[in-house]
Order: sequence, then structure tokens, then C-alpha cells
Amino acid sequence: MNNIDKHLEFKISEEENNSIKYLDLSIHRNANNTDLGFCRKPTHTDITIQFSSKHPHEHKMAELNYYINRMLTLLITKQAKQHEWKIILTKAQNNGFPAHIIHNLQKKTENQTTKKQPLNYDNTTNQKMDNIHILQLIDTKNYQPFQTN
Repeated sequence: MNNIDKHLEFKISEEENNSIKYLDLSIHRNANNTDLGFCRKPTHTDITIQFSSKHPHEHKMAELNYYINRMLTLLITKQAKQHEWKIILTKAQNNGFPAHIIHNLQKKTENQTTKKQPLNYDNTTNQKMDNIHILQLIDTKNYQPFQTN
């Protein structure tokens, strides 16, 4: 593949310390399960559109809305969500966003995501499962994605 275009170079990512990075995710393999987390490049900055700018309000909120939605919908641990929430708040505060706007955005996003997501049930006991329990049930070696219509 690297011979297609001299300006493109494809590299194979290898697992280090039972962890591999894919796009903006960090996938960590434990003995019993797989944990997901977020990763940022070393060159990442907290710069976004300043709240005091003349940009439309929707544009200013778009990036923060994306990060909050990603935090709420991805199957990550409670500790990873708390860590990500601190990063989002810091980013918002560093760019002049009032804390109450971010908290309102989080509540709105939580309400939207809970309405959209189906409940997860354990078929054998008919009990609601949390995201961590679901991750523990996934056999990552034999996992085959399936198509939904």
C-alpha cells in the first residue's frame, strides 16, 4: 500500500503494555475484559472558539457538545468519564465558557442519549446490565460484528 503514493505512509500500530491507540481511543486489554479510554496526541491543545467571540453560539458549543456526547455514549469506565469530564470543564473554562452553560449542556446531552439508547439486558436473567458488565461479556478474540438493519 505504501507504493500507491509517495506522500502517504501506512504504519502498523503495535500493542504496548496491553494497550493500543486507534484514532482518539485507547484500548486496553486486561485478563478478563477490554477497557476503552480517550487519548490525545502530545500536540493537543485546549484551544477552541472563545466564548466571547462573535461566532454564532451553535458554533461555539459544537466542539464541547461533541466531547460531552462522546463521553456519555462510549462504553468507558466511571473513572474515565470523571477524568474526561474534568478535561472538558478545563477546556471550557480556559476558553471563557461559564460553568453553568457546560453543566446545562451535559444535562441536555444526558437526557438525549438516555432517550436514544436501548436498555441493555442480560438474556439469561433479564436484568439490566451496565456498560462495564457488557464489556466483560465480549469475547474479544472471537468477536464478530453483525449487521443491523
